[in-house]
Amino acid sequence: MKKIIIASILMISGFLNAQNFQGMAVYESKTSTADFMKGMGGNREITPEMQKQIEERMKKMFEKTFILNFDKTASIYKEEEKLDAPGQQGGGRMMMSMMGGGGTHYKNAKDKQYIVDKEFFGKEFLIKDSLPKYDWKLEGESKQIGNYTCFKATAVVKVSESDFRNFRFRNNNNAKEGDKKAETVKDTAKAKKTNFTDDWEMPKENTITAWYCPEIPVNQGPENYWGLPGLILEVNDGKTVILCSKLVLNSKEKVEIKPASKGKEITQKEYDETVKKKMEEMREMNSGPGGQRGGFRMGGGR
Repeated sequence: MKKIIIASILMISGFLNAQNFQGMAVYESKTSTADFMKGMGGNREITPEMQKQIEERMKKMFEKTFILNFDKTASIYKEEEKLDAPGQQGGGRMMMSMMGGGGTHYKNAKDKQYIVDKEFFGKEFLIKDSLPKYDWKLEGESKQIGNYTCFKATAVVKVSESDFRNFRFRNNNNAKEGDKKAETVKDTAKAKKTNFTDDWEMPKENTITAWYCPEIPVNQGPENYWGLPGLILEVNDGKTVILCSKLVLNSKEKVEIKPASKGKEITQKEYDETVKKKMEEMREMNSGPGGQRGGFRMGGGR
């Protein structure tokens, strides 16, 4: 068995040493919708039929397929292209971007830089920034992912405030008490300012678990994950799981690995602030008199 593993590593090392080495990995990304549905639960305006429709739409939005093309130093990570379903224009595209999809994610481990193009409210942005430095803790635990032996690593990471997958439902009883008080307020305008987004919070940090494959000694992975002594085949942050379902090494079909170049150049921090500011504006509009409780719509339809 050890001879087979050693032979496999030597064969893959030969691929890596090839001048035009390139690999392709397919990842399935799934995000739990439990928190989001819990947040919707307190909205009396949502009927059971509406809730079922929302659940089905959210499931499609939170289950995505991505392709990672990589060489020895760089990679591009992009959502698999699909024909737009009805209602996925406009607001639907915006929500895709805020849920981790849309655009091309380029990482260069040698230059320690990443470049991502994003579309937000009709504006195109080109996010350029330094790759995050992960303080990986290599664990002794291992498991099989497909035909590959992977090893566990954990790290505490700073969350992106523009990625809505990171939102957590605030678990406290004060919100319910606040709703009861709001119902007794004589000024109905003040009562209407209560918004379900008040029950959400964005954590500053998150603990992630990654599984990497030393047999494929490139320090790449899905999204912004990198820096381990092997390709990352699985990432779990407790809410979103990204799992490799297919891996191809040195295919005859080569993909040009280069970053996007279109859009307003901006740092990650500046982009996060832009998104936060716009969402606060929407929150204020929907919380005021005549506003729609529930914030933004989940789809792009009218």
